[in-house]
Amino acid sequence: MDSEQLRAGLRDLALDLRWSWNHAADELWNRLDPELWALTHNAWVILQTVSQERLDTCLADAAFREKLEQTLRYYEHHNTRPHWFQTAHPDLAIKAVAYFSMEFMLSDALPIYSGGLGNVAGDQLKSASDLGVPVYGVGLLYQQGYFRQHIDADGHQEALYPYNDPTQLPISPLRQPNGEWLRVSIAVTGDVRLWLRTWEVRVGKARLFLLDSNDPANLPDFRGFTAELYGGGSETRLQQERILGIGGWRLLRALGLQPEVCHLNEGHAAFAVLERARDYMEENKQPFEVALAATRLGNLFTTHTPVEAGFDRFPPALMERRCRRYAEERLHIPFSQFMALGRLNPDDNIEPFNMAYLAIHGSGAVNGVSRLHGEVSRRLFQPLFPRWPEEELPIGYVTNGVHVPTWDSEAADHVWTAACGQDRWRGDLDEVSTALDAVPAADLWKMRTDSRRQLVAYVRTHLFRQLAGDGASADETGVAARLFDPDTLTIGFARRFATYKRPNLLLYDPDRLLRILTNPERPVQLVIAGKAHPADQQGQDMIRQWIQFIRHTAARQHAIFLADYDMQMTENLVRGVDVWLNTPRRPWEASGTSGMKVLVNGGLNLSELDGWWAEAYAPEVGWAIGDGKEHDSDPAWDRHEAEQLYALLENDVIPMFYNRDPSGIPAAWVERISESMSRLTPQFSANRVVREYVENHYVRRAKAYSERTSSSPAAVEDLVRWRKVVDEHWPRLRFGSLDVSSDGGQHLFKAQVFLDELDSAAVRVELYAEGEGGRPEVVEMRRGDPLVGAANAHSYCASVAANRPAADYTPRIVPYHPLASVPLECARILWYK
Repeated sequence: MDSEQLRAGLRDLALDLRWSWNHAADELWNRLDPELWALTHNAWVILQTVSQERLDTCLADAAFREKLEQTLRYYEHHNTRPHWFQTAHPDLAIKAVAYFSMEFMLSDALPIYSGGLGNVAGDQLKSASDLGVPVYGVGLLYQQGYFRQHIDADGHQEALYPYNDPTQLPISPLRQPNGEWLRVSIAVTGDVRLWLRTWEVRVGKARLFLLDSNDPANLPDFRGFTAELYGGGSETRLQQERILGIGGWRLLRALGLQPEVCHLNEGHAAFAVLERARDYMEENKQPFEVALAATRLGNLFTTHTPVEAGFDRFPPALMERRCRRYAEERLHIPFSQFMALGRLNPDDNIEPFNMAYLAIHGSGAVNGVSRLHGEVSRRLFQPLFPRWPEEELPIGYVTNGVHVPTWDSEAADHVWTAACGQDRWRGDLDEVSTALDAVPAADLWKMRTDSRRQLVAYVRTHLFRQLAGDGASADETGVAARLFDPDTLTIGFARRFATYKRPNLLLYDPDRLLRILTNPERPVQLVIAGKAHPADQQGQDMIRQWIQFIRHTAARQHAIFLADYDMQMTENLVRGVDVWLNTPRRPWEASGTSGMKVLVNGGLNLSELDGWWAEAYAPEVGWAIGDGKEHDSDPAWDRHEAEQLYALLENDVIPMFYNRDPSGIPAAWVERISESMSRLTPQFSANRVVREYVENHYVRRAKAYSERTSSSPAAVEDLVRWRKVVDEHWPRLRFGSLDVSSDGGQHLFKAQVFLDELDSAAVRVELYAEGEGGRPEVVEMRRGDPLVGAANAHSYCASVAANRPAADYTPRIVPYHPLASVPLECARILWYK
């Protein structure tokens, strides 16, 4: 390659965020600017900052050129070879999956994330790249993003908002074929439009498209709509969600993409289902109701919210001001019909507009993000399906996972590579769970020792910079160089500081905690980090309590609070800590992913039985607090769990870490490390998550969407008419008498059913019994003779084995249409008494 080709190749490498998890090019960036690379791990900033002279010198170096060419060939091979998706599903007609999310955590080089939601989105996009799944992310480019944190001398959190200079971000403007910057717009009023600039982020084989409103053609207040993530009031949030859903779908269509599947990562993106329907309306000349019915089966809604108060709601007056025109002029429906899509009671004019309700009304499938969260979500959304049994609600779950190559340490990577090769996280993981069986305990312990030592070095460096930045004296900054011991048990807690996460549970008895930390024979060191939302005073108070505790003279050498928790800090913590602590109130942790990140590195979890840990925990892989039940915010239960936590540390965790065999290895501890790594790492990886979404959701959504949209328009129109007729006549449906008898090992049921003027083909009459083991028993009843002297009334009969009492069974009427997904598309149900 000549110099110009090499320069272009280096630019391509820097713009591909694959470097955030694949380290093939690390040597190149380190050669260009070792100090800046050590501080930022941002390849694009390196390339934007390096002098032309330094770049020329490196490109003239034969070893640098050879490494660059080798890396480019490696990337080209990885991009063009068959991946899991192409191999496992060679005939699958999915060309594009659109993944909408308010935030994506890919790298600190692109600070457009806050926490868990962005973590899930970013890790799944990376795994989609690894597996070759054609996923296109859609998000927002924030001028400031989420706030950065500073802790002042009194322990108060200060929120800072540095500007995200697009020239310093690894993004590229999207261009039209003629070179013009691709912009999309949303009508506001009259001739005024909201213009949106568009950008592309390369994530290996995957792509992320971003929109921002900081366009010179916009009104000044419009330009600030995408200024901050989760900043501003309801007006700003509504505009951001309109930009994401409506603008995002228009961007995909402007790029020539027509996704078979639209995946909504939380209700923020729900306007996409409306714009997708509008798109179908215009192409097929159909009314909105038909368009929504035709397209909704291609939409998947993933909810992350564990409490009803967490759903985004907007007041009716705001919705009317900002959405009436869209409803009436673009969707061609009355505004009242538009509002009904986001309401529990369509006739309640003061009920706010709920984005989660819109997502459910516009999707063909819904899932939570852990097994427990699936149960919680069915409870939360029960009002949308009145009188339907909770276990029959159409809400499943896909437990979250993390992108393992992003979070593994160098030491852990060596162990895994020796055990099961470099491509271990790019396939079906069938052999990964047994790969560590032959790894000697000494190797696992060396991995942990090396990782802990690196964490201690990071903590010292970070604290030094933190103190120096605050103007500390030489004596004060000198403390950082002596902080922590690389051979001491190290516990980490780094989460968003919110009351339900109980970040101060460990501080319940400060004196007891101090005794645990400073035990001269078995000391413990504690690393704390996390942000509280700028509007959350209670969360900020909890940060201050930790700062005050740590400044206690005896605690200073054993505990630290690291300010400005970000992705790079997370990487260092999860790679080095021995134990990851998590203490939420069950069931308010929908899933949680922070504890999953330590698995690949041999860290162990000590957590509340909530979220993912409720299904992952076993005594062989970690520790748990709680009893698997819900206690809300009971102070007495908080005290009980604090006592439980202290006792676990004193009697189990700490002794196990320090009990060594003759070779100096804590055999029981390492055995637990091996079991946790082998059993849990593949199960809670984003690789498994993406494959599960593909095989259990994307394939089904794409097929259902294709079947419905390829049906004749008349068939979908009939589905819409059916729903209206069912709604009209349902209040007048009723049961008559019920006769039950038992004979020859069978229970015989005969029910009278009065259907008003509703065609019997529009319903099913069933026998229902609560499930034994969670699955209900449902038997369809057969229509018998018409009832004499009654219009449109019949007897319905069924028999079941007399394995359980006849009283367990209840007749019911449910809607039926061959194209309908019930109860998602029609939630009517009538029970016999």
